[in-house]
Amino acid sequence: MSTLLNLLMIVQIISALGMIGLILIQHGKGADMGAAFGSGTSGSLFGASGGANFLSRTTAVLAGVFFVCTLAQAYFGNLRTTPVSEGSVLERSQPAVPPTAADLVPGVNPAAAPASPATNPAPVVPSSPASQIPGK
Repeated sequence: MSTLLNLLMIVQIISALGMIGLILIQHGKGADMGAAFGSGTSGSLFGASGGANFLSRTTAVLAGVFFVCTLAQAYFGNLRTTPVSEGSVLERSQPAVPPTAADLVPGVNPAAAPASPATNPAPVVPSSPASQIPGK
């Protein structure tokens, strides 16, 4: 399976580079207007209009090869079989045992922490609402 994916990747890269080269070689739509007034040369490697047909057809074939390789890579890349019991990605990323408060605070030794809340009295909270409003 890995060899097939590597082969598809190589064919896809070659077709992409070929498309880039062929698209850069082709003339734009406005290039024909300049040739009509005598600024362009009519003699070329593929003839007067044969180059545009050959290059555009070759670009279309390479685009088709690129598209087929992309679809094949997407299909073969998602063929992995996973057991149903594994769950989702979020369920697998969370720890099985939730951390305690002592695990979250650095430098706290859980053995030295007091066992009962009677040894640590609750903090005194002022009862008047005026003391909670900040001054100017």
